[in-house]
Amino acid sequence: MWPLDPSRKEVLRFAVSCRVLTLVLQQAVFNAVIPDHHAEAFSPPRLAPSGSVDQLVEGLLGGLSRWDAEHFLFIAEHGYLYEHNFAFFPGFPLALLMVTELLGPLQGFLSLRSCLLIAVALLNSLFSVLAAVALHDLGRLVLHCPHQAFYAALLFCLSPANVFLAAGYSEALFALLTFSALGQLERGRVWTSGLLFALATGVRSNGLVNVGFLIHSQCQGFFYSLTVLNPLRQFLKLIFSLFLSVLTLGLPFALFQYYAYALFCLPSLAHPIPEPLVQLAVDKGYRTAEGNKPPWCFWDLPLIYSYIQDVYWNVGFLKYYELRQVPNFLLATPMAILVAWATWTYVTTHPWLCLTLGLQRCKSSKTPEKPDPGFLSPQVFVYLIHAAVLLLFGGLCMHVQVLTRFLGSSTPIVYWFPAHLLQDQEPLLRSLETVPWKPPAGDSPPGQKVPRNPIMGLLYNWKTCSSVTRYILGYFLSYWLLGLLLHCNFLPWT
Repeated sequence: MWPLDPSRKEVLRFAVSCRVLTLVLQQAVFNAVIPDHHAEAFSPPRLAPSGSVDQLVEGLLGGLSRWDAEHFLFIAEHGYLYEHNFAFFPGFPLALLMVTELLGPLQGFLSLRSCLLIAVALLNSLFSVLAAVALHDLGRLVLHCPHQAFYAALLFCLSPANVFLAAGYSEALFALLTFSALGQLERGRVWTSGLLFALATGVRSNGLVNVGFLIHSQCQGFFYSLTVLNPLRQFLKLIFSLFLSVLTLGLPFALFQYYAYALFCLPSLAHPIPEPLVQLAVDKGYRTAEGNKPPWCFWDLPLIYSYIQDVYWNVGFLKYYELRQVPNFLLATPMAILVAWATWTYVTTHPWLCLTLGLQRCKSSKTPEKPDPGFLSPQVFVYLIHAAVLLLFGGLCMHVQVLTRFLGSSTPIVYWFPAHLLQDQEPLLRSLETVPWKPPAGDSPPGQKVPRNPIMGLLYNWKTCSSVTRYILGYFLSYWLLGLLLHCNFLPWT
């Protein structure tokens, strides 16, 4: 960690500013001025009476509860009552409930839902700010280029997935846990990293893919130790470590699946459901634990998650490839191009490193190549493979419009590669890096230079920026603003 590093302080300042601006634009401007669209979305009835203070909270923070956020709020308030609720993992609802307990004094004049909305605003603001700091620290460790790590963290604050980092979604918490786990792994703290990865798996299902980082790290250590240690002993140690990694990251997922099995396939464990919610299930065709056993209970491997994704969300290989989905493919295209471009750039620069899966950096150990700093560093290989796998899976098997938030909260590549392009192809950045910025009185020690915010510097000099810079910043800012405008009014931005 770099607790006194000025660039880290600037990341913290910028992240806080962006969080505040996001909430103000989303709620005070877009949600208040533009009427909501009547969308076919999950909208359960409110069981508790709504007072004047509750209506005020709903007016101020209601835009945070759109689309999937309503599922998370419902789970936090009522638990997993409907079968399709199990598409959403319990980590984020549990975090909301913990904060709601701390807001106990407010529950005397606020409903539980209002407290949950306040918890969403507080928690996701905190999570996204800490995620920006964690990404900055991770970049310093992996890229060995302080400027690129700084730019990447600032770009995260303007992420195209920004609206989902603020709304009642699990992306901000997942990004924080994932970036923090990766930072711990880079420091060699495998146990801490494994614990954080396991917590991330309890937040989002794609946390399971993070096991690849642990496997690659352990395989790398195994190959480097073969020349000096007993090969058989090291191989057995590797097998045990791989088993432990898979078990650790898979345990939260397995426990969640077993809970669903116990609830729906062992009816004696079913809990009573309030009558209005039973009526909603009847009207909408939602399955509850009180009905007949669902078909997945009789599978050899009864996994509710795969059943829900198939039946309720129509998720599967090429299932989304329909003519009417062309607009959604267009929305996902910039993020797909970004990751594909990053992959091509890296592979063409380091073909031998990629052929050896990042385990051998050069053909001849007698003349090792000097590691490149920044995005082209050999350490970036495993991160790039992770991003490419997510892109391939998301593009072929998921609703493609979620690619922006899916990748924007899961991989640092979507911030490291634009930072690399900005540093490599924007001459204005070099001048901004060399111009000292007078520190505010009392903010820094005498004589210490505080780094300018180069992203803001580029925006101030937009007309003189290169075309690559304008494309990158234009994409980040336009998706940020469009997301805020559309999402909070139930318009199609999910």
